Amino acid sequence: MAINTVTHINFRGNARKALSFYQGVFGGKIDIISHAQAYGTTNPDEVDLVGWGQVVSEDGFAVMAHDVPFGMAWNAGEIPYFVSVRGQDAVEISAYWVRLSQEATIIQPLEASAWAKLYGKLKDRFGVTWVLDVPAWPA
Repeated sequence: MAINTVTHINFRGNARKALSFYQGVFGGKIDIISHAQAYGTTNPDEVDLVGWGQVVSEDGFAVMAHDVPFGMAWNAGEIPYFVSVRGQDAVEISAYWVRLSQEATIIQPLEASAWAKLYGKLKDRFGVTWVLDVPAWPA
């Protein structure tokens, strides 16, 4: 089985512009799911924010992004990124989750989401935020 680590950058309202910029720089395909699609957000100020997005190029470049909702505290220097581990095998990703979650704070349990077969987020015992997922489509 193969897994990838991908930088997952958190923004406040400009993730879409950042992803478009990165696509212009590196090429590849851009995928974006809005807050409305991912979370059922109905606040007109947040429905079009990026709930999850990525750019993946044919050369192997990959980056993911998210707009932190306005109701959540956010500081560009505090949790500006996640370490994302993704793979196609749910059993393998689940096993990493079990080991990584020891003494961790679970932010989002590992389960199906609007954009992934499995998705979970935790802060490990060292304060690093991790996202583990099995994407809904081939990465």
